[in-house]
Amino acid sequence: MSILLSRYAEDLFWIARYIERAEAVARILDVNETFSRDSRGGQNWQSVLAIYSDEPRFFREHASSSAENVIHFYTLDRRNPTSILSALRMARENARAMRPLISTEMWTQINIFYNRLQALGPQEITEPRLARFCQFIKEGCQTHTGITEGTFYRDEGWCFYQIGRQIERADQTTRLLDAKYHLLLPSVDQVGTPVDASRWNALLRSASGYHAFRRVHPSGLTASDVAGFLLFHRAFPRSVLACVAEISERVTELRSFYAIPGATGVTGALDDLRRLVDDADIEQVIRDGLHEYLDRVQRQLNTLSRDIGREMFGHPGTG
Repeated sequence: MSILLSRYAEDLFWIARYIERAEAVARILDVNETFSRDSRGGQNWQSVLAIYSDEPRFFREHASSSAENVIHFYTLDRRNPTSILSALRMARENARAMRPLISTEMWTQINIFYNRLQALGPQEITEPRLARFCQFIKEGCQTHTGITEGTFYRDEGWCFYQIGRQIERADQTTRLLDAKYHLLLPSVDQVGTPVDASRWNALLRSASGYHAFRRVHPSGLTASDVAGFLLFHRAFPRSVLACVAEISERVTELRSFYAIPGATGVTGALDDLRRLVDDADIEQVIRDGLHEYLDRVQRQLNTLSRDIGREMFGHPGTG
């Protein structure tokens, strides 16, 4: 693979990751704002920090995890690399470098989207307006996804875009489940038992999985039902299993159809990841420790990302 193609491949990989990341943060903030009204307030907002392991960075700048501080940190804070503004700025910069290869519609949409976001002031992200702000972000990201699906040429660049998207999506799902599961299930005695439906519904909505979950479980739920669905349900596109299957398919395409030499170099990390999720049993995972399992999956996703950076982009990748 040429140096030029490597650079373009990396840009596409990260455009997809940053767009997926911005949408995930908006979904989590939107659901958390509704959820915290009748629960533990500030403690719930601190749980958002836990999802992204951002507590040290956040508390260097803020004295408390108030709604106002956390919302600003994850929306319009230019200094926070995990904020929505930062993610969309980086997506736009990568798209600018890709203008010779991406469609005009892709570039136009992401450029206008970012400029509109950048023009928003602090008053637009206050709690009364947060839902509208999050809807704006989700719709902008989903519009990008739809335009990309409809206009982006299906070659090796498409494969790199999809791999980046699925790695980020799987990572976001594991982070969300890891942070929220133990917050909502304070006692191990409650594992496998019916629990407060409203709280678990909020978790599913954070992952955009509520309606899909109800197709499988029309009534009632248990903690293991929710965790198993988000991790291992093949028909839910945000499940870790579905994401890993898509990554595997695209890496195989890069290796077999496009003969990308570096694709062979990432198969070891990919095989290790597949072994973690293929045919896994949620009850056994919970008995052995859900947090420990999710930590292994996250570390393997990071290893895969680093191997893609080394083998395909010419340097160690980052997450």
